[in-house]
Amino acid sequence: MKKITISLDDAVYQFYQSVGKNAGGLSVEQVAADALFKLAGELSLNALHKKNIQG
Repeated sequence: MKKITISLDDAVYQFYQSVGKNAGGLSVEQVAADALFKLAGELSLNALHKKNIQG
């Protein structure tokens, strides 16, 4: 597994921190990783759907 480093605005960090706390104590890093993974999946599905429509 590869590690990356990203910079987050303080407000985004606090948002992910709040989400993690409400999700049972997840870390900011885990919440951000989960959000990026979900986004990647959605983008992939959209690309496949667009490809199928275009033929």
